[in-house]
Amino acid sequence: MKKKILLGMSGGVDSSVSAVVLQEQGYEVIGATMKLWEDTEKAIEDAKKVCKKLGIEHHVIDCTEKFRCRVINKFISEYENAKTPNPCVECNRYLKFGAFYEKAKELGCEYIATGHYAKTEYSEKYKRYVLKKSDEEKKDQTYFLYYIPKEEIEFIIFPLQNRASKEETRKIAEKNNLEVALKKDSQEICFIPDNDYQKFLQKYSSQKPKVGNIVLKDGTVLGKHKGLINYTIGQRKGLGISYKEPLYVIKLDIQKNQVIVGTEQALYSKELIANEINWLAIDQLKEPLKLKAKVRYRAKEAQCTVYPIENNQVKVIFDEPQRAITPGQSVVFYDEDIVVGGGKII
Repeated sequence: MKKKILLGMSGGVDSSVSAVVLQEQGYEVIGATMKLWEDTEKAIEDAKKVCKKLGIEHHVIDCTEKFRCRVINKFISEYENAKTPNPCVECNRYLKFGAFYEKAKELGCEYIATGHYAKTEYSEKYKRYVLKKSDEEKKDQTYFLYYIPKEEIEFIIFPLQNRASKEETRKIAEKNNLEVALKKDSQEICFIPDNDYQKFLQKYSSQKPKVGNIVLKDGTVLGKHKGLINYTIGQRKGLGISYKEPLYVIKLDIQKNQVIVGTEQALYSKELIANEINWLAIDQLKEPLKLKAKVRYRAKEAQCTVYPIENNQVKVIFDEPQRAITPGQSVVFYDEDIVVGGGKII
């Protein structure tokens, strides 16, 4: 009897091709699309077409309320507290590998799958199933996946883990006459289709931006800002100030309602503290551990030492200073290609 697997289908090319690959591997595939936000009808429609074409069952899981509570509200709250959030991490944590896993059990599926570029396999070193980086380094999405429950890893399959490139994925879609073959990749934040997060916050946040001062570290006032939600660490453009050398946002001070700016050199730091830690390859950090870490999705991994501190927090000290370490973003730890864990930068 074929093993049943529930595949998360976004209506895009990656998850659609995942369905083809899983069928070829002999699974009984059931497709499921999460209804998350106002603009998901097109995604649901595209996913249904693919399922019909491939002759597989399709379900719509209404997660709008959970998505609003866990992702949207957290996104707004983080910005209101002068942090730069990463909603994809929260969505994976609570929905794609939370509510989705529950639905799989309800439908009698042994496994769940998504179109993410990542891998799962058993590690002799860690004596458990681990999350690993995709063979497609440029598309690797493990940075967003560090918060999946470690207990689920052995039941998660990423069908695209051995795809050489996105072009190869599209060719499979074309070969199988899937309408989504040429569909554009989705933008990073699915609920902000125009990528204008400031407009989104103006519409949905109860807090209205308060004008304040843009200052140097010594308190020298250089100009006015339009509200802290409009700025992020490392930002250079749109500051509306003039100075003898280029200035960047180096800190957002919510108590004083100030945007603090400095030279590019001031953006670099060797240390950070993170909370909300989720360990995948280990159960607990009991002593300092040498690893590599990324402080944002597009950043390069850097050598560091991770120290356990109180309240399930860690202190990370890098061998070399890192640029624009940003509160609200995630720091993700790697041992070669294995994701050891991660947490939120505070």
